[in-house]
Amino acid sequence: MLGKGVIRMRRIGSLLAGEHKVNESTTKIEVKNPYNQELLALIYSSSIEDVENAIDNAHEVYQQTMRSLPAYERSKILRKAAILLEERSEEFARTISQEAGKPIVEARGEITRAVQVLQLASEEAKKLNGEQIVMDSAIGGEKQLGFTKRVPLGVVAAITPFNFPLNLALHKIAPAIAVGNTVVLKPAEKTPISSVLLHDLLLEAGLPAGAVNIINGYGIDLVKPLVTNPKVKKVSFTGSDKVGWHIKELAKEKPVTLELGSNAPNIIFSDANIEHAANAIAMGGFTFAGQACVSAQRVFVHKDVYEEFVSLLKEKLEQLKMGDTSDETTQLGPMITEDAAIRAENWIKEAVAEGATIRTGGTRDGSFLAPTIIENVNPSMNVVCMEVFAPMVAMIPFDDEKAVIEQANDTEFGLQAGVFTSDINRAFNIADQLEMGGVWINEVSVRRYDHFPYGGVKRSGIGKEGVRYAIEGMSDLKFIGVKLI
Repeated sequence: MLGKGVIRMRRIGSLLAGEHKVNESTTKIEVKNPYNQELLALIYSSSIEDVENAIDNAHEVYQQTMRSLPAYERSKILRKAAILLEERSEEFARTISQEAGKPIVEARGEITRAVQVLQLASEEAKKLNGEQIVMDSAIGGEKQLGFTKRVPLGVVAAITPFNFPLNLALHKIAPAIAVGNTVVLKPAEKTPISSVLLHDLLLEAGLPAGAVNIINGYGIDLVKPLVTNPKVKKVSFTGSDKVGWHIKELAKEKPVTLELGSNAPNIIFSDANIEHAANAIAMGGFTFAGQACVSAQRVFVHKDVYEEFVSLLKEKLEQLKMGDTSDETTQLGPMITEDAAIRAENWIKEAVAEGATIRTGGTRDGSFLAPTIIENVNPSMNVVCMEVFAPMVAMIPFDDEKAVIEQANDTEFGLQAGVFTSDINRAFNIADQLEMGGVWINEVSVRRYDHFPYGGVKRSGIGKEGVRYAIEGMSDLKFIGVKLI
């Protein structure tokens, strides 16, 4: 680290068998700070041969070491990694802030969660219990014993996005280690530095070299040879729905977990605590510049409190401080690239051309997009029907409970939703009817804790994350029967 946490420019290649390998003949990718465009790293892209070597090494380490490593040893490694990460939390937070353009306060929050993921995985490594099967429940099962045990699958291919570069990598790596798998990680080319630091930290914590290998570069070049390799037994992907479903096609018969996009609905009834709801949406729609798959996007507000709510939300958003992500007081940073900000700005302009109006925001300065409230929208607008992934919410008034449920469900996506009301009967009734993987009551859709089952329906994905649930998806139940003679 240099000065105020400035990262020394790094040369990043592949991380194979515990060693950093740089092939200077391959494609080079610049990693820049989204806030000031400072060059942080230069990726020397992994070759197809590097991908094969990473998988071969992970497979060998699985066969020779990880599958037979005792649970207490796996738990100990994860616990030690959590301790090391907590000790180095500021270094990791500065790294994430700079490579992802995330305000430093939010980056520290990601580290706190990452430490917790390692702690949870350490605990779960000791809880991989099967069950006894009562064999004589079936005719012919007399004098027989049956039981199940949870067993690892082998090499897990993990493909992660830019928005939570450490925590989302650990949501795949930590459960894989806990159950005895090995991992080949392909992080987002925009944010690879924290994954490199994590790799080295895991080795220091005692993880066998090659239990986690990393390939770096563009997904279009590396994902297909990674996912289709027969030695890869499980694929876990977080990212866009288009890429995710293509990966599922490539994976064919392999088990796949897909954590994909959404356009999360949040419904605010007239009996809700309006101040609380406005605070929740101000956080949930604009954390990390709205670049979260469960970020509040479609906000349905009962007509009786619509103007009160929107005015209050506008006031809160206009008080957000935008700027230098290293500044302790910054609340809203840049989007990951200027192109991403331009795309969001264009969607806003398209909506306005079709009759929408802007209550606040809508302006762009480079990669910064001002926090935006857009009104008078219709369901066909991109700002409503697509995943906007930007600091913007679309406001939609309603007056009928049945109709608003239909509107919330009228989407290809279904990840998480929020419902704000003081009527608990209404809340549970709506939660049951919303076609979502998860529903929060009196909390915004973006809220996620690392131990509950997290995953979507429809085009928002398949499978669940959350440490224990990810372990289930990265392992198999093996039955063993005994005939007593």
